[in-house]
Amino acid sequence: MPRLSVIIPCFMVQGFLRECLDSVLEQSLHDIEVIAVDDRSPDGCGAILDEYAARDPRVKVLHLPENVGLGRARNAGLPHATGDFLLFLDSDDTLTPGALRAIADRLAETGDPDVLVFDYARTYWWGGTRRNALAEVLSSADGVFTAAERPEVLDLLMVVWNKAYRRGFVEENGFQFPPGYYEDTPWTFPVMLSAARIATLDRICLNYRQRRQGNILSTTSRKHFDVHEQYKRVFAFVDARPELAGWRPYLHRKMGEHCLDILAKPDRLPPAARGEFFQRTAELYRAFRPEGADLGVLGGSYASYRLRERAGRAGRAGGRQALRVRRAAGARARRALTGLHGLRPLDEELVLYSAASHQGLRGDPAAVYRAAREIAPGLRGVWVVRDAEVAAELPAGVEHVLLDSPQYLRLTARAKFFVNDVNWPGTLVKRPGSVHVHTHRGTPLKYVGADLLGKPGARLGFDVPQMLRRADRWDHSLVANRHSELVWERAYPCHFASARTGSPRNDVLVTGGPTDFRARHGIPADHTVVLYAPTRRDYVRGGHVDRIDLAQFAADLGEGHTLVVRLHPGLATGPARGMGLAELHRRGIVVDATGEPHAEEVMLASDALVTDYSSLMFDYANLDRPIVVHADDWAAYTASRGAYLDITAEAPGHVSRSYRELAWLFASGSWRDEESARLRADFRCRFCEFDDGRAAERVVRTLLLGESTPEPTRVPGPAGARDLLAST
Repeated sequence: MPRLSVIIPCFMVQGFLRECLDSVLEQSLHDIEVIAVDDRSPDGCGAILDEYAARDPRVKVLHLPENVGLGRARNAGLPHATGDFLLFLDSDDTLTPGALRAIADRLAETGDPDVLVFDYARTYWWGGTRRNALAEVLSSADGVFTAAERPEVLDLLMVVWNKAYRRGFVEENGFQFPPGYYEDTPWTFPVMLSAARIATLDRICLNYRQRRQGNILSTTSRKHFDVHEQYKRVFAFVDARPELAGWRPYLHRKMGEHCLDILAKPDRLPPAARGEFFQRTAELYRAFRPEGADLGVLGGSYASYRLRERAGRAGRAGGRQALRVRRAAGARARRALTGLHGLRPLDEELVLYSAASHQGLRGDPAAVYRAAREIAPGLRGVWVVRDAEVAAELPAGVEHVLLDSPQYLRLTARAKFFVNDVNWPGTLVKRPGSVHVHTHRGTPLKYVGADLLGKPGARLGFDVPQMLRRADRWDHSLVANRHSELVWERAYPCHFASARTGSPRNDVLVTGGPTDFRARHGIPADHTVVLYAPTRRDYVRGGHVDRIDLAQFAADLGEGHTLVVRLHPGLATGPARGMGLAELHRRGIVVDATGEPHAEEVMLASDALVTDYSSLMFDYANLDRPIVVHADDWAAYTASRGAYLDITAEAPGHVSRSYRELAWLFASGSWRDEESARLRADFRCRFCEFDDGRAAERVVRTLLLGESTPEPTRVPGPAGARDLLAST
């Protein structure tokens, strides 16, 4: 008996079907069966299913004699399922890698609940991906519960395909799908209200394809009237079970919202049928009205509903116009205010700091700020933060202003010094005499700045000329090595001076500062901590590609090891962490350090780094600890983004080009052998050249106070090292 049965009804999806089936059959969990139902599809679906069944015994194919529709096609597959749990997958959607393993593990962890609800992401035909907006409902639930105990679970999309169902529970209750559109409604509500044990999985297990055309529910048809019959079935189910009577007000409200949502969509109903649909909805709403419930808009006529809708649209349009007017007026006011304050002399002791697009004390600016407070207490350091939420996270005693606030405008008009690791907003006007110190965000491996002009995929949505106009304000560009100096001068053809100071944020790596990262995450003191820090990819929209199976890598590292994962900061708030990382962190298989604000603390807590093409490797080399470069897609990466050097030929340690090679490096101990140490030493000599532990002090004394300081104590360069960039 397989653990999971995946039921896939198929009709007119030959262009998507192979991708769907591959996403199931290539899962790491093999204890499954696939019940594929050919709903008398007139295209090539039936032949594709037979082809897969012929080569994989886990696939069973049913060819229906006539087309019965999505719900009844699912019903046809149910008697043939033998798995402990049932999943329903639409044939144009796909499972994410590792999804079934994660589902099976969570089912075991929660003691085989009646229903397991998991997360999904919408994937659009133009390449975009958007995670379920209510994902926090899944992460906040622990253990098992009922819908009555956690009713917010019903706010999730009420569909059949984001859940796994215990087959015995389904059979005991005789759940079936009705005919017609919106067949998920009279399945999902009865199932969720009847389940005695519900669990959740905070992981994106399914990609919900948003087709440009061909989606049945986006087809203009009178079949959308089926939604009324589906809700009648839901209320009939509740009425037959007195213990569920308390759910009637909730279901009544949901029914009204659902029907009005269908009416509001322009592509669902024929124009001539819209009034009739409203009338039938209102009749149904009155028929099932709980005592004391307000009928709202459905208590009036269709004409009044249309007037209200038109007024709402006009109000929204007017609001947008008013917002544009307010923004234009605000811009004029800001320019006037800035000009007014600009008449006053510069404040020679005022330093404005910002980091990571105004996200608080981070990176190089934070290191300079701390050094300035110690060395030059007469300087007034003020941080520019993007919102009140970031401001609330600042340490006590740190002066700050909110971006674009009146106080921000007053300070930017008078500050002598500006320290930032990304460009200041374009609205900031550089006054004569002010000094802009640009720290950058690490040693560059991949193309940046003007070099992106030849890489259209990498600069999607990135305005290079605008970026260069902002970079024209730089006075000083910090460098940690001569390689960076050459890159910045080429990639940013602007008027600035290179400052060979080293990277201030790396001072703590050179001097060996403290970190409580292990203690905060419960990592045993005797564990070998392997930090995995992949970068984003420009050849996929969204930037995230799972290059390795994190759970497998953690298992292969073995006892006495902890795998810490830190995704690229640009992926911290997208769907990438929901593809499995958050769930693995919750289960203690890996530690997710993506949200840690200070990368230096994570690096200090680790014993080795595995990365692909992240600039983190240049910082990490200061620790003189083993580094492994996992370069399994180097050709694709360089073709899409471009690189200033061949990191596979000039690596800071061993290079793996497949997961098998990566696992072998750690299993054999080669990751820290003599050759690894030799490669790392050469790399450090070249790319940690000016990092001597005093970079922040050097920036303060030379660039803020105007003092003269000795040149950095340089690490001798390796024999034959070249200060030349890779050919473009």
